[in-house]
Amino acid sequence: MKTNSHLQMRWMELLVAAIFMGVSLLVITDSIRVGKAWGTDGPEPGYFPFYIGCLLFGGAAWVILQTLRRWKQDDGEKSFAQKHEFHLMLLMLIPSAAFTASIYVVGIYLASLIFIAAFMVWQGKYSYMKSIAVGTGISAALFALFEIWFTLPLPKGWIETWLGF
Repeated sequence: MKTNSHLQMRWMELLVAAIFMGVSLLVITDSIRVGKAWGTDGPEPGYFPFYIGCLLFGGAAWVILQTLRRWKQDDGEKSFAQKHEFHLMLLMLIPSAAFTASIYVVGIYLASLIFIAAFMVWQGKYSYMKSIAVGTGISAALFALFEIWFTLPLPKGWIETWLGF
C-alpha cells in the first residue's frame, strides 16, 4: 500500500462539496422557516434563496458523486497543492479573513475600501492614490446600491456608526 505525503485533491473536493452541502441545507431550512412560497403579493422572503439552496445542494452532490465514481481511477496521485502553491493560497486567505473580521469592527464599506485599495497596491502595483480612489468609488457605489436604492442596510462598524452612515 502506497502512502502519500501530499494532500490529495479528491479529499479536498469531498471536503468543499460537504461544506457547500451544509451551507445549502442551512439556506434551504431557513428559507422554509421564513416562507418559500409565492404569496398574494409576490414571492415570500425565502422563495429565491430556497431554489438557490436546492441548486447549490445538487451541485455539491454531483461533485461528491463524481469524486467517488473516479476514486479508483485517480489512485490518489493528484495533489491538491504543492508547498509553494499552498503558500500562495494563504497569501489570499489571510487578508480575506482579516477583511471579513474587520467588517464587524469598521463596517463593510470602510473594510471594503481598505481591502480593495490594499490589494490594488499589493497585487496590482497601482499607486496609492489610484487604489484609494477605486476603493472609495466601489464602496460608495455599494453604499448607494444597498443603503439608498434597495434600502437594505449592511453591517456597520463603530466608525461608520460614528460617521452617521
